[in-house]
Amino acid sequence: MKERGARVSGSGTARDSADARRTTWTREVSGYAVTVAPDALERVAAISAEATSAHRFAIITDETVRDLYATRLAGTFAGAEVALLAVPPGETHKTRDSWARLTDQLLTLGHGRDSAIIAVGGGVVGDLAGFVAATFMRGIPFVQVPTTLLAMIDASIGGKTAVDTPHGKNLVGAFHRPAAVIADPTVLSTLPPRELRAGLAEAIKHGVIADAVYFAHIRDALPALLAPGGHATSQMAELIIRSIEVKAGIVERDEREGGLRKVLNFGHTLGHAIEALGNYQLLHGESISIGMALEAEIGERAGISARGTADALRQVLDTAGLPSVRPRFLDPDRIIEVARGDKKTRAGSIELAIPLTVGKMAAEESGWTARIGEELIREVLDECAER
Repeated sequence: MKERGARVSGSGTARDSADARRTTWTREVSGYAVTVAPDALERVAAISAEATSAHRFAIITDETVRDLYATRLAGTFAGAEVALLAVPPGETHKTRDSWARLTDQLLTLGHGRDSAIIAVGGGVVGDLAGFVAATFMRGIPFVQVPTTLLAMIDASIGGKTAVDTPHGKNLVGAFHRPAAVIADPTVLSTLPPRELRAGLAEAIKHGVIADAVYFAHIRDALPALLAPGGHATSQMAELIIRSIEVKAGIVERDEREGGLRKVLNFGHTLGHAIEALGNYQLLHGESISIGMALEAEIGERAGISARGTADALRQVLDTAGLPSVRPRFLDPDRIIEVARGDKKTRAGSIELAIPLTVGKMAAEESGWTARIGEELIREVLDECAER
């Protein structure tokens, strides 16, 4: 494991913002480098060429990010052949149809095994472009260039790629490591506030599952993070770096989700069901926020989580402006039905990653998940709902 660069902290002042602009950090994760730097977008072409040894590149993005960043980025690949492919934005387009269309476009353009894919966008683009890379010509290199907070701290790290199906999220996919991950926090200046809050949900999750001190740091930093210009503060740089450290540390110990990596699914079993049943009107981070609150409450009622764990989590989620209860229009029985089909389900039983307390997960002795009876899940879904 290699790491270099600066860790920063501060109070949200102008000097703090200047510190954030100077922050450059690189760490090697499972054989690929993750770079966080304010000028990183200008370095994508050089890093990609070195990391992939490709002769041709295809930038896959969505139509919004294409206009904001990807078109300009394509112009920095001097002397290389670059294709720019865009899909409509949103989770509803992370499908097998989109995968097939992109694959066909690559074939029509004459791309082959000497090509590499550059995924420029949020988690949807990263998952979709990664799955294209994993399957095209039986696998070609790809580089993650995340442009949302959620993608920077979570979706781009770990090598999971997938598309959704009518039966649920991420049910068709592959493990395919990126050749590099390149995050430029300055692009968060164009991220809508709702998307920024949704990204904070995954950072809060990282605190719950692995680091109580980090959880408290997020709680205390939320006013500065959510204030105008909060994306440019050293608190945001610190959050991005620490979340990458948490996830990378877990992935390095269990890349294929055979054990420890399951803790990263905290909030995701019920959260994914809520996200899919709501036809993706809720953002991923918003759905995971609800899932975490519900699963922590289930953990307490099951006698697994320490008393007060769910309240501590809900307070931080509320401060972040994130939802923590079941939307009224979603039926508990349908949520349970979809959760049964989740890829984390075993032998027909719903398994949840449950916190023992903030900063530590339960069930190490049983593979990091606990089987929870549907009656208890239904009870919590009934009681913890919008009024």
